[in-house]
Amino acid sequence: MAESLGTGVLAAYYGVLGLLALYALHRLLLVLFLRRRSGRVPAAPAVWPRVTVQLPVYNEVWMAPRLLRAVAAFDYPRDRLEIQVLDDSTDETSARLAAVVAELRAVGCDVVHLRRELRFGYKAGALAAGLAHSHGELVAIFDADFLPEPDFLRRAVPHFADPGVGMVQAAWGHLNRERSLLTAVQALLLDGHFQVEHAARHQSGLFFNFNGTAGLFRRRTIEDAGGWQHDTLTEDLDLSYRAQLRGWRFVFLPDLVVPSQLPADIAAWKGQQNRWTRGSAQTLRKLGWRVLRARLPWRIKLESMVHLTNNLCYPLMVALGALLFPAMYLRHQRGDWRFVAIDAGLFAAATLSLVVFYLGSQAALGRSRWRALALQLPLMALGIGMSWHNARATLTGLFRRGGVFVRTPKNPHRVDDDDLAHYQPLRQPVLGELLYCGYLVGCTVLAVVLGVWWALPFLALFVAGSMTVTGLTLAPRFGWRQLAQRP
Repeated sequence: MAESLGTGVLAAYYGVLGLLALYALHRLLLVLFLRRRSGRVPAAPAVWPRVTVQLPVYNEVWMAPRLLRAVAAFDYPRDRLEIQVLDDSTDETSARLAAVVAELRAVGCDVVHLRRELRFGYKAGALAAGLAHSHGELVAIFDADFLPEPDFLRRAVPHFADPGVGMVQAAWGHLNRERSLLTAVQALLLDGHFQVEHAARHQSGLFFNFNGTAGLFRRRTIEDAGGWQHDTLTEDLDLSYRAQLRGWRFVFLPDLVVPSQLPADIAAWKGQQNRWTRGSAQTLRKLGWRVLRARLPWRIKLESMVHLTNNLCYPLMVALGALLFPAMYLRHQRGDWRFVAIDAGLFAAATLSLVVFYLGSQAALGRSRWRALALQLPLMALGIGMSWHNARATLTGLFRRGGVFVRTPKNPHRVDDDDLAHYQPLRQPVLGELLYCGYLVGCTVLAVVLGVWWALPFLALFVAGSMTVTGLTLAPRFGWRQLAQRP
């Protein structure tokens, strides 16, 4: 019985590790898919199409006025541009926006301030409500924490000369990239997503997604795909797949970078990750079978399913942490070292793939690879530390539709006492994280006591990541707010 149990533990361990290695190797393949950029830009249209710019806003007292002024400064024909402020705010954001709207209308800007009595459907509901009152052939969308340059539309709109193009997505930049180690890691993660994942998928004719902001849709694409829907927390990913299943093609512009604000503390980042991860799982549940049944080349189906199932890595990571010490202890007891090379090979393959992936993103941006290399260890530790939180969100998304769209607190300034009246830290359950962290610490102690020394480097990484994320989550509750904001 004990022998069978031990064999089962080892089989589960290698199954989980093998799956994680495959997902990591997939990232390496995306790097290999990247090609040199052609640099070709479509010619400007003889007549610029009418564009509606939608700004969905909810309690963004500092960000929203700044964004509105930036959009009003677009270098685009005034008679072809309308701006909609889709304001669901419940604080003084509305009053401040109303003042800016009045100021801009006085100088000839076509800007309207739309308010809803109920925040039905959250962001998706606001976008759908605004679309019903818009007149643009194209629809640009910006979240409140973005700051587009004046030439954004002139660089993006010409790509719609191809009638088959349904969406154009710009890359994200990061205004507060160097504020802390946390923001530096977030920036690196997002650079990989845009400069490698999006770029490789676009260049290879594969599906990729609109990111909810810093992009334009053809209005007809939204309508043809069934409009904005709020049964997932990632309405952008949901609409993207529905549109591409209808035959619309998407364009990614890696050189068109829109600066944005990253979450400055761990609670805000975890809230954002919860929404993205849970919503992605909901989209998998909603559209996965449709993708498999669609009349598409097998490579598009395969890549799309890898894309949609990617967040399953978080439950797998939790399982790996739980199985790591038992598996290594069993082999230590048996004196069986035959699989050490397999262990080392799988871990090395996964690690090397991630390193190449993120170094590739920095090379595409012309940034220092040494800086990215120095961030690999904290990136892996934080990724492991977030695994429990994101695993919970993934499993919730697989079994529950919809949910509350929680805005991610962001602030262009250093957080002080006045700011906290608006941006209270998001309170999240941490009991599971604490128990998991305690389990990993216990396994580490046992490894030392029992002399399973070669397990310690792997356990140390899991413990460091778990303790860091859990500690920073709990810090504000004990009055250590500055620690939580500057990891």
